[in-house]
Amino acid sequence: MSIWTSELAGTLHHDTIDSQALRGNVLGDPHERPLWVYTPPGYEPDGTDRYPAIYVIQGYSGQVTMWANRTPFRQPFVETADQVFAQGRAPGCILVYVDAWTAYGGSQFVDSPGTGNYHTYLCDEVVPYVDANYRTIADRESRAISGKSSGGFGAMITPMLRPDLFGALATHAGDALYEYCYLNEFAKATRALRDYDHDIHAYWKDFQSRVAFTKEEDMLLVLVLGCTAAFSADPDGTPRLPFDARTGEILPEVWQRWLHWDPIRMIDRYADEVRSLRAVWIDAGTRDEWFLDLGAEAFRAGLLRVGVPEEKIAFELFPAKHGGIDWRYPLAVEWLAKRLQR
Repeated sequence: MSIWTSELAGTLHHDTIDSQALRGNVLGDPHERPLWVYTPPGYEPDGTDRYPAIYVIQGYSGQVTMWANRTPFRQPFVETADQVFAQGRAPGCILVYVDAWTAYGGSQFVDSPGTGNYHTYLCDEVVPYVDANYRTIADRESRAISGKSSGGFGAMITPMLRPDLFGALATHAGDALYEYCYLNEFAKATRALRDYDHDIHAYWKDFQSRVAFTKEEDMLLVLVLGCTAAFSADPDGTPRLPFDARTGEILPEVWQRWLHWDPIRMIDRYADEVRSLRAVWIDAGTRDEWFLDLGAEAFRAGLLRVGVPEEKIAFELFPAKHGGIDWRYPLAVEWLAKRLQR
């Protein structure tokens, strides 16, 4: 294992996509976005073979260049995914690394007046771009989506909303079972907002005025603000908290807007779409700080309840917290690659 860089057996292409869906978003975020597309060993520029595609989306605060980050004693995912194909552990696939960064740190991969049209961007722009410029098998049976944390949430809901595009998914500690993964954060956020006169917007002004993540409450409040912008923004884009910022009391009508996006609650609304999935990978750490191991259990149980055959599901809980589980990502890529139609 190289401690600096490793030559890939496949090729990582650095493209730029000009998004009409993201133009004029309320945050003023760029509509031109980097897009990394990996082609496996054996993919020839002038060849005729076509390949399944796996779309990779990121957790909150992630952006596309982070996939190449190197941490001590570990290789980045770009390299560990390449090894899946270089070592012949699975048939070749095209991997698509999608950037959905916002000024708040993430988009949750949904369309929202508070962040922008990131679901439309992913489904109606990125997917057609890749199919037009790379030799994919342009069919849902040959297309999967994978992610961790907020990316795992996006991986769970996108095939429900667009079963015409995605026929398989992998979720690593994806946001789910909201009463456990979010409610405790609301209580912490209420306490933290005392220093900002109970005003999340006053906090955001302070955050923007200094070096990021230099206060203990930063990651918590940025996450709460960003998810609020995605799930419960006013029509003009103003984020509307689902709790009273002074008392912490839940505001039922606003909270219901969040619950509408809970993948566990979505399963029954999208039962036919869920039953059409050809492969579902679900995993999480048993000590996850946001109790996403319970969300993983609930997601699996929901799939089985609506009739997804058990043999289509890979499920595992393993000893870990929320962070440091990047070693799981290539395992899911290998499993999905063997199950996509060729």
